[in-house]
Amino acid sequence: MALDTEQQIALQSYNITSFWRQKPVREALAFLRNFLSRYGLLIVFALFWEIAPSLGWTNPAVLPPLGAILRALWNGVTVGTFSGDILISLQRAGTAFGAAVGVGIPLGLFMGHIRIIERSLDPILQLFRQTSALALYPVFILLLGLGETSKIFVIFWATLFPILLATIGGVKQVDPKLIEMARVYGAKPLTVFRRVVLPAALPQIFVGLRLSATTALLLLIAAEMIGANSGIGFQVMNAQYNFQIPLMFAAILLLALLGLSANFILETLQARLCRWSKVKN
Repeated sequence: MALDTEQQIALQSYNITSFWRQKPVREALAFLRNFLSRYGLLIVFALFWEIAPSLGWTNPAVLPPLGAILRALWNGVTVGTFSGDILISLQRAGTAFGAAVGVGIPLGLFMGHIRIIERSLDPILQLFRQTSALALYPVFILLLGLGETSKIFVIFWATLFPILLATIGGVKQVDPKLIEMARVYGAKPLTVFRRVVLPAALPQIFVGLRLSATTALLLLIAAEMIGANSGIGFQVMNAQYNFQIPLMFAAILLLALLGLSANFILETLQARLCRWSKVKN
């Protein structure tokens, strides 16, 4: 009887060990480990935010539970005006960001490739870059009015320089040996620029694009808090004035989600266009 018991224990131990060694189980454990290593701290932060008001650690009137904020976000998107505000804010930020891309990348490629032009324009660009867009916003309002134009232009002003400087830096960091090798093999200047300079500068350009996308959302809030009656930034200020604190945090969370979405789109595009550079997640 004792021998049978020992055999049963050994068999159970073998079955348990073989279960954990199965490929699906190992893959699931690896996925769970990677997920927790990346998002574990965020999950702990969300749980702390949810339980802190109920435990009396924070004032729920000032810092409401995360569940109340998520409900306010859901109601704002499905029933409230958040859907229209999202479209208006994306239109403003998208127009300014698109204009900054259309001006910054070609100008940066031109300045980075022709050093005499870059040397001549760099001082005034540095002066403009160090001038805060928010400090210039009253000037833009005086020149362009309190409508959409001034809001879009202040976002364009702030988002232009990260793209421009990143593009210039990317072109200047291209290995001269690659350019020399292409010329030795008979490549024309336009071909060298298109096949060597532009691909080599592309990862650095995407760095500038991601910085500019974040800057566009930051300036969007400031622009919509002054003289606006729509947009997510307006909803943040309006909720604060009316002491609708969950709705205020919901609008802030919505902005964070939009920023994460923009960054994810740019990272995906970079991974597709720069496969040769071994972009890491």
